[in-house]
Amino acid sequence: MFKRHFFIIGAACLLGLMVVAAVFKIAFSDGGAGDGKGPRGPGAGRGQVVAEVVAQRREFADQIRVLGVARGRRSVNITSNTTQLVTQVMFADGQAVAAGTPLVELQAREEDADLIRTRAQLENAQREYDRYRILAERGVAPRVMAETAETALKTAQAGVAAAESRRGDRILRAPFAGVLGLTSVTPGTLISPGSVITTLDDISGVRVDFPLPERYLGVLPVGAPLTATTDAFPGEEFNGRIALLDTRVNEQTRAIIARAEFPNPGNRIRPGMMMRVAVHQGRRQSLAVPEAAVQYEGQGAFVYRIARGETGATAQRVEVQTGAVEGGYVEIVSGLANNDHIVASGLNRIQPGAPVSVEGEAAQRRAPTKGGARATQAARP
Repeated sequence: MFKRHFFIIGAACLLGLMVVAAVFKIAFSDGGAGDGKGPRGPGAGRGQVVAEVVAQRREFADQIRVLGVARGRRSVNITSNTTQLVTQVMFADGQAVAAGTPLVELQAREEDADLIRTRAQLENAQREYDRYRILAERGVAPRVMAETAETALKTAQAGVAAAESRRGDRILRAPFAGVLGLTSVTPGTLISPGSVITTLDDISGVRVDFPLPERYLGVLPVGAPLTATTDAFPGEEFNGRIALLDTRVNEQTRAIIARAEFPNPGNRIRPGMMMRVAVHQGRRQSLAVPEAAVQYEGQGAFVYRIARGETGATAQRVEVQTGAVEGGYVEIVSGLANNDHIVASGLNRIQPGAPVSVEGEAAQRRAPTKGGARATQAARP
């Protein structure tokens, strides 16, 4: 029985000591906060730690962004104007050719025979004309016979020219210099009018036709610079110019078709590519902040401006009117002044009017406090 009472008394004493220790700990913590030297005293950081950025003026470009399709400077489908068999293919897929290069030869048996016949007729007409001309000069034959022979000679010459032309139509040639596309035509293939044998594109330069609102006609003349991008080469810009404006404005869309021309070194841009064209109207200086510093809500946008006072810094929500977005920066049309300090990121964790600590300033405040604590400890005996 005595041992049991001793154990109860010991447990009660231990519990009392724990309570006293807790009371002393709370008392000393409150005292540290009240004397300004503890972690809650003046000089210590408070609120959300944020990064800071300064709103400053930056150069922006006025641009009109539209979509267009790339076309070769000249493009054509190579077709035949008659139904005939292919006897010879004289090119390779993807070959670069000069103007007039033979590409395909069609069967030409009748044309060859007609050419032989007309040439024989020409030789006979030439002999008849030479004989009657000599006889007419000697006075043996009347001059009218020589004139008739001369007419027959000219008719025979025209027949040969026509036969050669028909024979030439059996050889399809490149109408201009360019690069040939793919083909499935081989010797023995029967082609008909309109059947595409291959394609030919002059892609030393490309053109892009795009609609341009009529209100820009006065500020975008022929020769105005522009840039274009395509999904095939992300992050790369191609520089060009407005080469031509159509003569008519579409009555329904109130837009005019503009034609842009781009150099194409290395033939990287291919006809048919989708191009995002940006037409430059000029450059201007405007107030700007990073995109991460702007929060959008409905149709509006806002930033948090850092307001510094005697008790510390607070985040003030400021409604702003935004403009262009370029190079990771947002144009601020109204709502901020030059050199305003704003929160750079993490806006979703901040409440309007909440206290904040700027990253660099919070680190500077902590450094002297730690040094003072070390000096106090060193001074103690």
